[in-house]
Amino acid sequence: MPASRPTEQPTRPVLTGVSMRDLLASCAAADAVSRPPHDPEPGTPGAPEPAEGHRDAA
Repeated sequence: MPASRPTEQPTRPVLTGVSMRDLLASCAAADAVSRPPHDPEPGTPGAPEPAEGHRDAA
């Protein structure tokens, strides 16, 4: 009976598909779209005027 040899794991080629720059850009984009928009600064064009006499709903 021949001596048993340890089985070798086949080596897999290393696949590089995404550069670090693209990975970081995609993370930044995902972060940007997952946050609600900021309220505009008061006094800028297009900013809504504050409501006077506005009361909160009960």
